[in-house]
Amino acid sequence: MFPSNTKILIVDDLKTIRSLLREFLKKLGYSNIIEADDGKSALIMLKAAETSKSPYGLIISDWNMPNKTGLSLLEDCRKDQNLRKIPFLMVTIESEKDYVLQAVKMGVSDFIVKPFTIKTIEQKLAAIWSRGLLKSLH
Repeated sequence: MFPSNTKILIVDDLKTIRSLLREFLKKLGYSNIIEADDGKSALIMLKAAETSKSPYGLIISDWNMPNKTGLSLLEDCRKDQNLRKIPFLMVTIESEKDYVLQAVKMGVSDFIVKPFTIKTIEQKLAAIWSRGLLKSLH
């Protein structure tokens, strides 16, 4: 799993989803959790964190949001030299599975399908962390 002090950015236009994710992450032992209500503000926050040498260690983003979608945010992150290696967990709904391939090609780390449970979050974080460790060994 990610270290408990990992700086996590939750990006979702729905406050209820952000609150639910925050609650689940806190129960899993994480406390450095920041929220953004769309991809546009998230990108600004991500770049500011890099500039101030306080980078995020994980992004959890909704797919559908106003101003900048999760897919657009993912694309911007993967094109940015300073942001490209941040693990990116996309939150989506069942009917969006057709778009999964596009996100995979862009380098998404994993997906969570709504509705989700704390167990789902825990499993996805463990899987992303394990894959990151494997990559660092090669």
